[in-house]
Amino acid sequence: MERTLVIGDIHGGLRAFVQILERVEITANDRIIFLGDYVDGWSESAQVIDFLIDLSKIYTCVFIKGNHDIWCEGWLESENVDTVWAKHGGSGTIKSYERYSLEQKENHLSFFKNMKNYFIDEQNRLFIHAGFSSMHGPEKEHYSTNYSWDRTLWEMALTMDKRIQKDSLSYPKRLLLFNEIYIGHTPTLNYGIDVPMQGCNVWNIDTGAGFYGKLSCIDVDTKIVYQSDVLKELYPNEKGRN
Repeated sequence: MERTLVIGDIHGGLRAFVQILERVEITANDRIIFLGDYVDGWSESAQVIDFLIDLSKIYTCVFIKGNHDIWCEGWLESENVDTVWAKHGGSGTIKSYERYSLEQKENHLSFFKNMKNYFIDEQNRLFIHAGFSSMHGPEKEHYSTNYSWDRTLWEMALTMDKRIQKDSLSYPKRLLLFNEIYIGHTPTLNYGIDVPMQGCNVWNIDTGAGFYGKLSCIDVDTKIVYQSDVLKELYPNEKGRN
């Protein structure tokens, strides 16, 4: 395995995704881990899923499921439109499927259903869309919605008192379970930052591609960051999730 590359929330921005792959210069020896939220935002949500399916036939890929993916999966399965989802990018995603056949939608549904809630690699690094609340780890999580919705893990890591040592009884048990944790879900734009952020051993790779930020990818070993152009420049006639 040459590189382990982690890509943040794509949110229907296929043009940014293609840019990232070009700038990373992906090879057959690389593993790509996607942190979820492939849909809802820009106009090419369904097309992003097509691209991911094709990509997985050539490269080693790990697909984590995000909260927006759960919404889209529910719609593909039942055709019921969640009203909250519709207001947060779902309407645009539905529109991207207008010309898709039932067979194509079923293929996408199967893809969503096979996504992972989280992934732990050989170096004990955790990759998850949002977080987890159990001090015993995600496998002991009582509320599976936390995988795609939790923000307490990131908020805790970001605001940790740096004077607290790892051997202290006060050090959060969740942060001791893994060497590193990689998440998306909470845009770094919320903090006025447009590059991946680190809090303790937690890395946030969601740099706001669904809004007015960029799509980001990080090499977990070297910490080299690759970014697309700003999404609103790639989709000048659209508003994303704004």
